[in-house]
Amino acid sequence: MRRLFHWIGALALTALLPCAALAQDDETTTLEVGYMPILPVAQLFVMEGAGWTDEAGLDLELTRFSSGPAMVQAMASGKLDVMNVGIGPAMVARATGVPIKVLAASIQEQIGLIARGDFAAAFDGNDPAAAIARFTETHGRKPKIATFPNGSVPYTVLRYWLEEQVGVDADAVDIVTMGASRVQQSLLAGAVDAASTLEPILSVVQQRDPDARVVARGGDMLPHQPGAVLAVRESALKAHPEAIRKLVAQHVRATEMLENDPAQAAPYVRDFVGKRLIDEETVTTALSSPSSNYLADPHAIIDATRTMADFQRRIGTLKKPVDVDALFDTSVYDAVMTSAENQAP
Repeated sequence: MRRLFHWIGALALTALLPCAALAQDDETTTLEVGYMPILPVAQLFVMEGAGWTDEAGLDLELTRFSSGPAMVQAMASGKLDVMNVGIGPAMVARATGVPIKVLAASIQEQIGLIARGDFAAAFDGNDPAAAIARFTETHGRKPKIATFPNGSVPYTVLRYWLEEQVGVDADAVDIVTMGASRVQQSLLAGAVDAASTLEPILSVVQQRDPDARVVARGGDMLPHQPGAVLAVRESALKAHPEAIRKLVAQHVRATEMLENDPAQAAPYVRDFVGKRLIDEETVTTALSSPSSNYLADPHAIIDATRTMADFQRRIGTLKKPVDVDALFDTSVYDAVMTSAENQAP
């Protein structure tokens, strides 16, 4: 039922927001926004590229980061109002006393395990545990799996899949952590046997390596796993409540485009994730992938966030406990959706 309300509300936002822009306040609110150039935060790229933030009276001063932890450090030092960041770093931020609230989800189940070469072949007719054992026995070494740094969503999801879903210890494989660009390079160079990663890496590697394939999707690895989120500093929420409401409304609107018309969203996204490195057709393919499950409803990821937080505490990547209920503030999203539903024809 909530998904139905989201769909109805998003349609109303799509219809009403362009008209509302004509009646926007004369004053423009400036917000400092941190982001990484990755597909899980594509809502930001759509709303900026389509000019919706300007129409809404929002001046977003964007700062690009190479990792979630770096973004969290910037917010901890008072340099950002808004973060488009993975739920993992967001939890770390809240647990260490950075006063943030997650207002909206961005994507879920976006991680995939892509394997290449003999390791991909080992999955033929075998379950994951048997595939790992077969490869190890045949090659005299453990399969090397690349992923993002400790504490990141791709790393956490990989560990959860191995230990909770497959039923093997993490040391049954050789986990190699690195940055996003190196993950793709390592796969294509044959330096690793697999990667726990996200789009567009999944699509690009399969296009360039005919032997590569996704052997586990996000729903197999950690069901309903949260990915990136829209997080706001509490002081910014208090100082600029109307601007933050407008930001969440545009986030919902962008989610609707990503869900229903990825081809229209692709040019905006490509401008941010690497116009010189990836063509528009590949971006469209990545946005249409089974791993690109865009959503805005924060309610939908709260339970899985608790699961992830408990697991991260157990494996030591979340050093301090996080109050998940205090991390989320669903009231802004709820107000945006209620307003849209009330104005729907």
